[in-house]
Amino acid sequence: MTATTTAPVATTPVRTTRPPSARLRAWATRAPLLPALIFMIAVTQLPFVATLVISLFDWNSLYPDARHFAGLDNYQEVLTDADLRQSVWTTVLLTVAVVLASLILGLVLALLLDRRFKGRGVVRTLLIAPFLVVPVAAALLWKHVLYNPEYGLFNGLLHYVGGPQPDWISNTPLLAVEASLVWQWTPFMMLILLAGLQSRDHEQIEAARVDGASDWQIFRHLTLPHLRRYLELGALLGSIYIVQNFDAVFTITSGGLGTANLPYTVYQSFYQAHENGLASAAGVLVVIGSIIIATFALRVVSSLFREEVSRA
Repeated sequence: MTATTTAPVATTPVRTTRPPSARLRAWATRAPLLPALIFMIAVTQLPFVATLVISLFDWNSLYPDARHFAGLDNYQEVLTDADLRQSVWTTVLLTVAVVLASLILGLVLALLLDRRFKGRGVVRTLLIAPFLVVPVAAALLWKHVLYNPEYGLFNGLLHYVGGPQPDWISNTPLLAVEASLVWQWTPFMMLILLAGLQSRDHEQIEAARVDGASDWQIFRHLTLPHLRRYLELGALLGSIYIVQNFDAVFTITSGGLGTANLPYTVYQSFYQAHENGLASAAGVLVVIGSIIIATFALRVVSSLFREEVSRA
């Protein structure tokens, strides 16, 4: 009895192509987004590419004929120049101080607003108001209404109690800028943290109270771990803005007395020294730093969405 074997038959994968109607339907759904995409590229990406190209040239607008390709020399000067390094350090110090202070104050206000009391809606609206003020207007408010040594509110209150009459901007310039930014960004942090507080599991908190946990223990072991993602999100979003802040520094101190941050230094290099290449290199570094921070912020946001979906 003989065994018969059959040779394996080679099969070729069958390619499935979508019918023309499906491709047309896909393009029809994407077509309304194309104008917005083209507008975004024209407004954001093309200017950034132009800035990137200019940053590679030694280009002073007062001497246009002396323009020449410099490679990465502008970036080297930004990273090695003493004044520019000082502006980078000022930017870091300003960002860290404002973000930490506004987060702490925002957390305190969020904990207070999480409680039920009469007039809570009115109080919440009033506390949000500073964030809605135009940044330049807020800086002018602090400079003239509060800080002015002759008719400012702070010195008026000190005069009423017989205290000294300091010149706030001259004596504490960086602190003056930080205080105005903290006042403006505390409501933003408060809103983020208040949303986190209202998403807590109240049954878990009630169970902890029944077990005899104090308010501090509940805050330390339940509330604070729950708010960790919201604290990270507030810190990252606040850092993106404060790193690029120009209004408060320009309006309150005009970059003097050691308050010139990196965006103000870019302004000085471009509009005052007319160094287009150097200013563009500094601006590119600011954008790169903002993109790095924004990447972490997007990861935190996506993780928050995943947690909410899994909880639902």
